[in-house]
Amino acid sequence: MQKDKKQFGVWMDSQHATITGREIMDNGPFVVLGHVNNPGTSNNSNEHSRNNEEINLTQKFFKEITHLMPNLDEIHVTGTGKIQEEFIHYLADTAQYKNAVTSESTSNKMSDEQLIAFMVKHFNL
Repeated sequence: MQKDKKQFGVWMDSQHATITGREIMDNGPFVVLGHVNNPGTSNNSNEHSRNNEEINLTQKFFKEITHLMPNLDEIHVTGTGKIQEEFIHYLADTAQYKNAVTSESTSNKMSDEQLIAFMVKHFNL
């Protein structure tokens, strides 16, 4: 791996994401850049409204995550559930991120320190 690539790692489930990357964009150690929460839908009894709200909240969740990752070259997404796959599709459908190299895996929730170590190992840093 080239050290000058803008590499990021994300652990996510449908409710929470932890974003890792370099504090100084092109070099320096991997750190936690931030945490993003998805509040989930309200108890709307109308199924159509609830589905629309869920779609809108998921899009907002994804936008908040990508806001912490400008000029992304490579990303590894891990976590539980199918949300990682949805996020990778979101990146592919977004002009700014469509050329990013993406990879994914499944993993249980990790501490921030475990996630940083996982991503450092993944990117061979």
